[in-house]
Amino acid sequence: MNDVIVKTITRIIIPFAQVYGIFIILHGHISPGGGFSGGALIGSTLILYTLVFGMKKGEKKFSHKTSEFAESGGIFIYVLIGFIGLIFGGAFLSNISAGFPIGTPGEILSSGMIPILMVGIGIKVASTMISLFHILIEGEV
Repeated sequence: MNDVIVKTITRIIIPFAQVYGIFIILHGHISPGGGFSGGALIGSTLILYTLVFGMKKGEKKFSHKTSEFAESGGIFIYVLIGFIGLIFGGAFLSNISAGFPIGTPGEILSSGMIPILMVGIGIKVASTMISLFHILIEGEV
């Protein structure tokens, strides 16, 4: 795409949208949102960048190999936290019985391991969206 206006607006909007996606992920345990919504927003910004600036520049920002690695990392975080609950509490993803500090309800450092799970889910969703986009755009189906 050779439209200067679209490229300029995309450069301006993407950082704000990504910060908002991170905000949604990190506040998912105390407000509407969470890992899926924030991850979808972050993934959409990277897809927008690729659509506006082309595949070569999009690959430089977040390549298909990087997205595959991030997908594995996101699910690894989720499973690791689940096993920590299993080891210390007796149940997969147990929170209070595993000894995670719960904190004060409504604060950012509350609800034990749930914010960490939201980060893992956000990474997984964003990278899956990017992987699917790359697979579809490259025609590897």
